[in-house]
Amino acid sequence: MTDSRPLSVALVGAGPAGIYAADILSKSGLEVSIDLFERLPAPFGLVRYGVAPDHPRIKQIVVALYKILQRGDIRLVGNVEVGKDVSLDELQKHYDAVILSTGSDRDAPLDLPGVDLDGCYGGADFVSWYDGHPDVPRTWPLDAEQVAVIGAGNVALDVARMLTKHVEDLMPTEIPENVAEGLRSNRVTDVHLFGRRGPAQAKFTPLELRELGQVPDVDVLVYDEDFQFDEGSEEAIRASNQTKQVVKTLIDWTLKDKDELTASRRIHLHFLHRPAEIVGDGRVEALRTERTELTGDGNARGTGEFVDTPVQAVYRAVGYFSSPIPGVPFDEIRGVIPNIEGRVLGEDGEWMSGLYATGWVKRGPVGLIGSTKSDARQTIGHLVEDAEAGRLQARADRADEIGHDAMLAALEANGVRYTTWQGWELLDAFEQQLGSEFNGGTTRERIKVVDRDTMTAISRGEEHAGRLY
Repeated sequence: MTDSRPLSVALVGAGPAGIYAADILSKSGLEVSIDLFERLPAPFGLVRYGVAPDHPRIKQIVVALYKILQRGDIRLVGNVEVGKDVSLDELQKHYDAVILSTGSDRDAPLDLPGVDLDGCYGGADFVSWYDGHPDVPRTWPLDAEQVAVIGAGNVALDVARMLTKHVEDLMPTEIPENVAEGLRSNRVTDVHLFGRRGPAQAKFTPLELRELGQVPDVDVLVYDEDFQFDEGSEEAIRASNQTKQVVKTLIDWTLKDKDELTASRRIHLHFLHRPAEIVGDGRVEALRTERTELTGDGNARGTGEFVDTPVQAVYRAVGYFSSPIPGVPFDEIRGVIPNIEGRVLGEDGEWMSGLYATGWVKRGPVGLIGSTKSDARQTIGHLVEDAEAGRLQARADRADEIGHDAMLAALEANGVRYTTWQGWELLDAFEQQLGSEFNGGTTRERIKVVDRDTMTAISRGEEHAGRLY
């Protein structure tokens, strides 16, 4: 940074991590110019494309993020993918500092025999489909009657709920038309969710779990033989009110009169089952699990007893994983960018000057909004320290090659159809208008546009064919 211009910073990824980092930087006391790059035409990351559509209260996070970007001091540059439309080298030429906040966008790997069988799906891929992500297929195979979900967290609950919920009950939400069309042909009757440890070790949040029992025409079943509490479990219950609520809800379900379970679809919650193999000849036929027992500290070990549950599809919901960015070191084991408190490390273990990371790509897919904010404060704290020490400088030779205008000129020269915050407001209004015009007798806040070309054209004020998906 020179005395004659503000510090020029690019953030890559317009989800919560990137937006919060930009907001904190804008209030840091530095004179700073901030551009927020996003590979999709729409901002908000997993809040838009990773939260089930029937969770509008969680999507209220969008309201807070919207207010930050609406101020205008953080400029959104959408539909620009780093490594494709612009390289990291180009960003470092035009900006004094680059912050990577690309999040976790794919399923964590699961080393399990049979995982490559036809009918085995990633939970994150399914979420992307029903949330209308523009870069995934428009159809989803929903021909299985019995389904297994591997995982004991909120994503696993979302997958189970979306597989069993009747499409009519989803119509007030923002689900895209192709998703509603696909769910109408869903043949599922039973979803079996498997966790390898006990009820006190499940990672569900109490509200998400309770909501599972409120889905119309869906019964939730839990089994006495799957309940075990050791000293570690008792300590977890004493230490966490959330854990106590989760366990209480699960116990209450074991007390249900089985004669009252008359719904057409069922969700079975199985604990103390470790997935051992996905069984099938060419396609999924069953999930084989090993019964486990708790070891006293909340961990579990196998018992040698195996159970085969007949299913025709398996969904892996064992966590998210980040994707590498061309030109940036990447830890393939942990799924993160190597860093020390947000300063990105090169292959030599030294800080790559001017390069930072924040959010899940920095620390892994753990923690919610509070963690994301504190994470951003740590990274921005180091950036401010480096700026004040004179360690940040764009690589361009001339001042007119640095910053927002120079970057947009380079994108335009390369034919990149980038979008802006004003463009998002156009798309936002278009989707809300689609919802208000819906003639199915249900009030809808919006209907998502899925087709990327249509999203981009609407955002840029261009003519479009009206293709929604």
